[in-house]
Amino acid sequence: MRRHAYTNKRLLQIVAGGLCLILFVSACTRGDASPEDAKTAESSAVASSTCKKPAKKVSQTLSSGATWTMCWGVHPDFGLSLSEVFIAPPGKDPIRIIDSASIAQLEVPYDTGKRNTSDITAAGFGGRKMKTLQSDACAGDLNSMEIPKIGDGKYGETETRNVLCTEVIDDGLAYHSSDLVAPTSARKNALRLSTVSRVGWYEYVSQYTFGSDGSIDVQLGATGDLSPVDYTDEDHGSDVGHDEHAASHSHNAVWKVRWGLGGEGGMKAQQFDANPTGKSGPESPIMKGKLKDIEHPALARWKDRRWWRVLNPAALNDDGHPISYEIDTGKSDSFEFVDDVEHTHSHEEEPGYDVGFTNFNECEQYATKNRGDCGRGVPEFVDDGKGQKLDDVVSWVAVGFHHVPRDEEQSPMEMHWQGFKLLPRDLTAQRFDVPKGHEEVNGVPDSEWNQEPTN
Repeated sequence: MRRHAYTNKRLLQIVAGGLCLILFVSACTRGDASPEDAKTAESSAVASSTCKKPAKKVSQTLSSGATWTMCWGVHPDFGLSLSEVFIAPPGKDPIRIIDSASIAQLEVPYDTGKRNTSDITAAGFGGRKMKTLQSDACAGDLNSMEIPKIGDGKYGETETRNVLCTEVIDDGLAYHSSDLVAPTSARKNALRLSTVSRVGWYEYVSQYTFGSDGSIDVQLGATGDLSPVDYTDEDHGSDVGHDEHAASHSHNAVWKVRWGLGGEGGMKAQQFDANPTGKSGPESPIMKGKLKDIEHPALARWKDRRWWRVLNPAALNDDGHPISYEIDTGKSDSFEFVDDVEHTHSHEEEPGYDVGFTNFNECEQYATKNRGDCGRGVPEFVDDGKGQKLDDVVSWVAVGFHHVPRDEEQSPMEMHWQGFKLLPRDLTAQRFDVPKGHEEVNGVPDSEWNQEPTN
């Protein structure tokens, strides 16, 4: 019987580990914080997690005064893999956000119907596929890891190579307020982690950007070269030469995020929808918004004004609201995996999804072509777990990109991106870096805040 079991392993994963290499990236503190404040915050966050070898640690205090801490490693198939992701708001204890995160499949079907690859299970982003980085590809710090020459490193030799780029980037305007009471503005920065993996003619950038506001931006970039063996006619490709049509194709990616909000277990998932009521007020149509619990493992499709969140009802912020993270899929070409369509005819639900929710099961690792006796892919994981209460939440986030080649992509190809964002929702009662004069603005502001600025 396929079914996940709750064991003590989750607790062991939280407390286990050992001494690991700690990588401190140069600190950037908030404007009114001293270097000592930043050092204290960073030390507190570092103490919140340990990294089980060969994983290594990254810790960075950002412009808001918040400190991100996490472990990183290289999986033979998934490539860059993150675990034990914590954030420490300024002056607060670290909050566990994510247990583990990585890409879980990348399917590339060509419009001709003549080629389809499952790059994560067939080739992998780690091992020899992961490229050594030089300073021309990384404006920050290069970080090394022992990379196996064969498989997962159990047999054969390994080599120490610079594969991870960590950099603190300018992240634009954080806020701008022209009110009369306390006008203010500030810029922000972010911590970015990235690796490069080559599969076939494509080179993929796995990138995670951790914002000073607590957001996590997950992206897959694609560069390299168009496939030289996939040229076709105008119905299935785009002319990039003289009547030479490079085949159009899709990049169908799914990431797996195992949540750890506030600690172990006890989590929930919810879906928000805002729908027209058919009524209008004096100046606009009236909408009705509602959060609905996702009580059991499920597949979900995006539509206008819909989003999802994962929360811990037992972990409350200072306003008494449960801490949560919102899943924002952004612009995506929705898709159905070819492998899912071919193997899920008997299931009640359609195999396509934008987000899937399951309980954690160690056997369920790959979004398609999964190995082991626990289901072939996410639709089967959901089908097998539909009688379970959803409380040890894993999110499978699907983001598609249909690539119609352009002249400008020869050669090499300009980077194109696809991904999603995880946004803190009620993680804290106010923003991390409340500027001077705005400390009391929490809920309906006093009447003095209603004054219009003169310019």
